[in-house]
Amino acid sequence: MLTIYTDGASLGNPGPMGIGVVIYKGGVRAEELSEYLGEGTNNIAEYTAVLRALETAVRMGENEVHLKSDSQLVVRQLNNEYKVKDEKLKEIKKKIDAIRSNMKVTFEHIPRERNDEADALSKSAAKRGRGNQTCL
Repeated sequence: MLTIYTDGASLGNPGPMGIGVVIYKGGVRAEELSEYLGEGTNNIAEYTAVLRALETAVRMGENEVHLKSDSQLVVRQLNNEYKVKDEKLKEIKKKIDAIRSNMKVTFEHIPRERNDEADALSKSAAKRGRGNQTCL
């Protein structure tokens, strides 16, 4: 089983987005992701971080994932406690649900201070994107 920490960042809302994912297997850090996503909202970044994490778990051949996020909204929406109203988020959730149908995935909300590694990776990715913007 994998334990995965995810975070998404947007510098401005909308603004440059980045994701951070830290994957542990058997208590050992196995992989990390830090990716600039372009312009968008924090929620899109949060959802995309979850999607990339699950896609990576599939590539690693895993079928059980415990995913931790400091976004209470995302965790509650993915646990079907809250409805998803935003169309872009619905599209990403549909992809997440398709992956989930073939594996066991649990989602847990954690305090921000317990997600510092994924947070740093997501902010670093968003800042890389900020450097690519041109002023008009």
